[in-house]
Amino acid sequence: MNFYKTATLSARIYLGFCAFCLAYLSLLSLANPQATMDFVQVELTNNDAISSIRGIYGGVGLSITVAIVYLLFKDIRMGLGFLILFWGAYAISRLITLIADGPLGDFGSQWLLMESVFCVLAVGLYAFYHRSLAPGA
Repeated sequence: MNFYKTATLSARIYLGFCAFCLAYLSLLSLANPQATMDFVQVELTNNDAISSIRGIYGGVGLSITVAIVYLLFKDIRMGLGFLILFWGAYAISRLITLIADGPLGDFGSQWLLMESVFCVLAVGLYAFYHRSLAPGA
């Protein structure tokens, strides 16, 4: 398998994996917003709270999932760039919380690590894919 095919396949697997993970959380949030918030031990006590989680994690998450799937087939480089921003922004948000509000719990710490790894993976795959497009690669 040549360099371009390997880079393309690796990037597509990564984009697909991220889309699958986000789709799972989105569908869970649409069906049962409280189940999503149970991960962080937060009780949704009114319909506005339920609606907000359903909308943000469900509706917006599903929109992001569709965008990633579209980019997986139409523009791999843009898909990887989007996931660099997506996972990086999540990790930075958790770091801001750590600095501004104090230590994260087990859930937040685990997700900070995972989001950071996903961001670094996207950066590496972006560089790998970009290099495969260079003449003579």
